Parts: sequence; structure tokens; C-alpha cells
Amino acid sequence: QVSLQESGQGLVKPSQTLSLTCTVSGDSIENTGYFWSWIRQPPGKGLEWIGLIAYSGDTYYRPPLKSRTSISRDTTKNQFTLRLTSVTPEDTAAYCSARRVGLGGYDYWGQGTQVTVSS
Repeated sequence: QVSLQESGQGLVKPSQTLSLTCTVSGDSIENTGYFWSWIRQPPGKGLEWIGLIAYSGDTYYRPPLKSRTSISRDTTKNQFTLRLTSVTPEDTAAYCSARRVGLGGYDYWGQGTQVTVSS
């Protein structure tokens, strides 16, 4: 059983940096074939893929967010971290981590955490 658990601040001020960390148990984030993703859902909207870090360490981002997004990992802690800079209220959303299998869907999800961008 794979478990993903997010942690980080729930309130971020505009222009600051959003930072969330996912701690994975039950599988190594270095195991071949899996992609560790960040997804968000703004209020009243659908799921929006943000980016991922692959088992190899390679990263990929949704193009409109690429300039503001950084995903890194700490393999000694089996964690991966999302950083989103220069946030605005439009970044308010429920943020979730998830595991993607190749080109398929997501088989494991974190609980998600609400992040509000507000002064």
C-alpha cells in the first residue's frame, strides 16, 4: 500500500512562495516507471495538473506555470516538494500529490491540503 501525505502552509500571502512537501511511504520515489505529481483544484473548477518529478529525477511542468514552478526531491527522506513562486489569489486551491503510472492515470493520491492565497 502506497501512502502520500502532504504538509505545508495553508495560508500564503500574495507575491510569496507556496511550498508543499509530500512524504511517500510504501514505495521509493526512485522506483522505475512512476511519476510523482502535483495537482490542484481551484474552487468550483476541475483538476489541474501542475507538474511532476519522475523516478529519474527529471521534472516536467504545465507550460503556463513553468516559470513559477519548481519540483524537487529528497531521496533520503522519500519526499518531493512543490514550490510555486509569486502566488496570487488565483492560486488558491486544494493541492494534492499523486502517483502517476507511465502514460496512464493516477493510482494513489494524497489527502490534499487547502492553500489560500490572501493578504
